[in-house]
Amino acid sequence: MKANVGSLDKIVRIVLGVAMLALFFIFPDAGWRWWMLIGIVPIATALMGWCPIYRIFGMSTCPVKQ
Repeated sequence: MKANVGSLDKIVRIVLGVAMLALFFIFPDAGWRWWMLIGIVPIATALMGWCPIYRIFGMSTCPVKQ
């Protein structure tokens, strides 16, 4: 798997993922809180440096190395 997630993209993914997981724990009685577990996905893709959706659409946020 070739990396397709750039540095800024990784930071944004981690921040959003952590925020979503925080909402999961902050609101223990909310019915929608289970949707916040989706925050695991952006954290995982940031840590791997590879996003399958970017691959499908042929996108990359990595800087071009020449």
